[in-house]
Amino acid sequence: MPNPAHASVILRDVSFTWPDGTPALTGLTASFNTGRTGLVGANGTGKTTLLRLITGELAPTSGQIVVDGRTAYLPQRITMSTSATVADLLGIAPIVQAIDAIEHGDVAEALFDIIGDDWDVEARAVAELEAAGLPSDISRTVGTLSGGEVMLTALIGVQMRADVSLLDEPTNNLDARSRSRLYEQIATWPGTLVVVSHDTALLNLMEATAELRAGSLTAFGGAFDAYQEYVAGQQEAATQAVRSAEAEVRAQKVAAARDQQRSLRSERMGKREFASGNIEKARRDFVRNRAEKAQAGSRRVEEQRMADARARLDAAERAIRDDDTIVIDLPETVVASGNTIAAIVDSQGTTFEIVGPERVALTGDNGVGKTTLVERLLRDGAALLTRRVGYLAQRPDTSKDSLSVIDYVSRRAAHVPIMQLRNRLARFLLRGDTVLRPVGALSGGERFRAELAALLLADPPAQLLILDEPTNNLDLTSVDQLVDALSAYRGALLVVSHDPSFLQRLGITRELELSANGVITEHLW
Repeated sequence: MPNPAHASVILRDVSFTWPDGTPALTGLTASFNTGRTGLVGANGTGKTTLLRLITGELAPTSGQIVVDGRTAYLPQRITMSTSATVADLLGIAPIVQAIDAIEHGDVAEALFDIIGDDWDVEARAVAELEAAGLPSDISRTVGTLSGGEVMLTALIGVQMRADVSLLDEPTNNLDARSRSRLYEQIATWPGTLVVVSHDTALLNLMEATAELRAGSLTAFGGAFDAYQEYVAGQQEAATQAVRSAEAEVRAQKVAAARDQQRSLRSERMGKREFASGNIEKARRDFVRNRAEKAQAGSRRVEEQRMADARARLDAAERAIRDDDTIVIDLPETVVASGNTIAAIVDSQGTTFEIVGPERVALTGDNGVGKTTLVERLLRDGAALLTRRVGYLAQRPDTSKDSLSVIDYVSRRAAHVPIMQLRNRLARFLLRGDTVLRPVGALSGGERFRAELAALLLADPPAQLLILDEPTNNLDLTSVDQLVDALSAYRGALLVVSHDPSFLQRLGITRELELSANGVITEHLW
């Protein structure tokens, strides 16, 4: 059985480089002690790689990782076969099978090694599942569980088996009810827990926050909102330091120019004295040498002062975060406030209209048919009273992978000059040669911004945008960028999402909650 009281993870100068020579992590020194820690950072900074290093799935290129306690890792995607059992999902199937074999007369020593002290594992599993309101028959197949039940069951398995628990984006694709139940499990988690997530509600259940950024790991003794406030304070101080350092550099330039003018005046005066013949040659040579040495010494002092000032400016600038935000001028979208943009009909025949530039959320438990409803809306011309509709699906459109970014976006804006389109793409942080790369070769964040640009830069512009779970698998910076981009959109918006914080930031005013029987309930925000 796990003993979580003193579980910990210690990283000592840990680096990891992929086989192709690409560095992933460099010189990380940190520790994760008993308690809950949220691990944040932009996509590609190495969060999942770090979890895999802690589990031992990967070995560090250099440095040392010391783990005190049993470790279990829950990846972003659970790829278990639908014919696997709940016992398999919990990770206790080998123990259950060993106990069953012994009860049927097999006394092989290997079976006792498998069981260890876990003779009551089945009873504990059933009790945990029942307490969480989940199916408790451990012989039941995974295929009979909902997506939320699969994740919550796997979570219980990690909790039962581990002193050190590592969770990678556990709330992705969970509906509101499943998220709420997961939050309850997390809030009382024993031992050491490290959670990678972009879910701010989950991150605010943490007792500590660690951020992977620019190859280093920063630890903070508080939840995510407190960490954000801390970072904001640090950035304000860093900005002031940059201003002070810039002022110092300017002052050094002025001082250097003043000294140069003084030297030139002194040199001109000396030349006039020499020309008048008032100073004999020996005296003239002595004065010249002394002046040259003084000027050389003065230049060295000035150069050192300038070098010091520039070094302080460079250090101050490095402390400034360069997380770019999307600030864009979109094609003018004309949606009159009285116009009905779309009509959604539920299974009882009740019609729910989107009128003018409304921002509407479509919510509901996993599996009730939200995506199906959206796809039916897109197919049904009568339900979409405007034909200019942009749709961002859950899964990327791979049929456009061979197109360059500029070609992909220009198909939606054929009348916009290429240079103007490139300027607009730059505001989506797609700059330089990036716009010439195939869409299929982009990173996840770049691809998302390219698809968003294709929607928002369409000319003529879409009067209705439909976004299906747009924040799934986005890091916190990308979510911020999405909110920034949509803040400039003046058309109607229909968003499928389980993330109430994200919906609130978008300015949603109305929620349509879809039930399993296809009935929609309307809620005003």
